[in-house]
Amino acid sequence: MKPEPDNAAPLVYDNSPSFINLPVSIKTKDIENQVNKVLTGLIFDDSDLEDDNLAIQVWKQAPITLQNQDGKLKTVIPLKAVIKYRYGMSKFGVDLYDTREFNLDGKINLLSTINLNNWKLNTITQFQNIDWNGSPTVAIAGKDISISYAANTALRFFKSKIEKSIDDAIENSLDFKPNVLDAMQKLSEPVLINPEYNCWLNIVPTELYATNVKLNKDDIAMQMGLKCTITTLVGQKPTNQFNRNSIALKTVTKMPNTVAANVAAVSTYKDASAILKKNFAGQEFTQGKKKVTVQNVQLWQKEGKMVIALDLIGNLNGTVYLTGVPEYKEETKEIYFDKLDYVLDTKSKLVRTANWLASGYILKKIQENCRYSIKPNLEEGKQNMAKYMKNYSPMPGVFINGNLDGITFKKIQLTNSAIIAFVTINGQMNVNVDGLD
Repeated sequence: MKPEPDNAAPLVYDNSPSFINLPVSIKTKDIENQVNKVLTGLIFDDSDLEDDNLAIQVWKQAPITLQNQDGKLKTVIPLKAVIKYRYGMSKFGVDLYDTREFNLDGKINLLSTINLNNWKLNTITQFQNIDWNGSPTVAIAGKDISISYAANTALRFFKSKIEKSIDDAIENSLDFKPNVLDAMQKLSEPVLINPEYNCWLNIVPTELYATNVKLNKDDIAMQMGLKCTITTLVGQKPTNQFNRNSIALKTVTKMPNTVAANVAAVSTYKDASAILKKNFAGQEFTQGKKKVTVQNVQLWQKEGKMVIALDLIGNLNGTVYLTGVPEYKEETKEIYFDKLDYVLDTKSKLVRTANWLASGYILKKIQENCRYSIKPNLEEGKQNMAKYMKNYSPMPGVFINGNLDGITFKKIQLTNSAIIAFVTINGQMNVNVDGLD
């Protein structure tokens, strides 16, 4: 009478990818702090008098400041300069030179366009001008010569070095790729969300997206997105399938503004059988003086239907086989088996030998126990994800906030190895960088 299961095959199921939107904002003050850590002390040195009779050394005198100026990043470097100016001539093999040394202080002004390139904050900086505090002069041959003018000329000649130092400082201090990949590695580690049913939440990132950056008044903003598959599995701990070397990093022009997590809740037939067996523990099913007890439960799939094998003891000792269609009850978040009935051969034999069992009364009672709730798994999975949305700080100065909306059931799919319930969780998330070390 046993309806043999379909041939075993690898677990293959249709799980739509999830898309998690992550708006990111970085305080301009944090970028400013990073640049000041990189650029310290002597930032420009031209000690050679021979080429142009001018030697200049420039030190950063106070913290560098950054601010938004019409959509570009304005950089102001307070500085002090030691200027040596040589004047005179060489005639008939005799050097007739004199050298004067002056100390100046002022500010260099630069302007940068800002972009995201290969997950690094990338700037193209242009030298604007120098504002000196005062304009000392030296009297040569009865004429006053402005030293600040000579310094400006020299610094403009070497302005490319100053521009590059700013660009390098920003790029080297704000490379997001290692931090993002580290976060993905941590996120992809399977999490035990229900010890009773040995249920695991498994997230496998596949692609990462980012829009270009936008400079606001006090911060720099961009949209990031994570494409991944999310699965809850009942049974042994799944392996971490994230490969940081193969993850795709892509630049896009726009991004959806919501989290759309498509979760596959996977229950292998072995583990689902164990849950149903617990439901029957300690129960007797009676009709008149007849009674039976379910000792064991086994599940498998055949031709798109669920087969439930019940080992009975009592007034009937043996195995009966039921078939039904798995359904999902939204109110209780339960998977149950609708239109449950004995398989044809089983029913024919029961009519001859145990008509009281085939009558349907006990079948109805049995059917009430052929269900199991995935609500605890879904709620615990939702709560576990929510932990990352309440001011969660994966690293100092980085904060994640957001919310998750309700869980929406999509469908149930049977494979040769498991029952899979597909649900969608929607919500919003954002990442704020404030106080970065």
